[in-house]
Amino acid sequence: MSQPPQPSHSLDPVQLGAYFALIEVAGLLRHAVEQQLREAGDLSYVQFQLLARLGHSQTGSHRMTDLADDVVYSRSGLTYQAGLLERRGLIARTTSPDDERGVTATITDAGRELLGRVMPGHAELIDELLFQQLPREDAQALADLLAPARDHMRSTPPRSAARRRRR
Repeated sequence: MSQPPQPSHSLDPVQLGAYFALIEVAGLLRHAVEQQLREAGDLSYVQFQLLARLGHSQTGSHRMTDLADDVVYSRSGLTYQAGLLERRGLIARTTSPDDERGVTATITDAGRELLGRVMPGHAELIDELLFQQLPREDAQALADLLAPARDHMRSTPPRSAARRRRR
């Protein structure tokens, strides 16, 4: 009887354990964050990401394609989410001044106000679930450990979030 083919590459037990721990922590944290955002501001996670990126930028504006790349979300999905935020008066979309085919999203005063209301509870939840469990030096080590993997993944984003070639 022949044996099934073995995979050409496998993870060792330490790698597999680290992967599963990371995925589980990320899943549990995201679930709690999504619940908090819904309760505090009737926002989805992606909508919060958009408002936070716009609210923390110097100009309060970003091109929609750049936002999609930043939050790793499909352009069509981001357009839909931005439309929901725009209907609520939280952002405004306009034609990009440097490219008439592009669209720029800008946070409104109402969007800033909602972000200001939601952010304290968001930060409190992240601190409670994640950072109170880690000494400060471990939090820094975690950031340092994840940065190279994040940067590597960002260098080859999924097709739906791949940066368009600029002409």
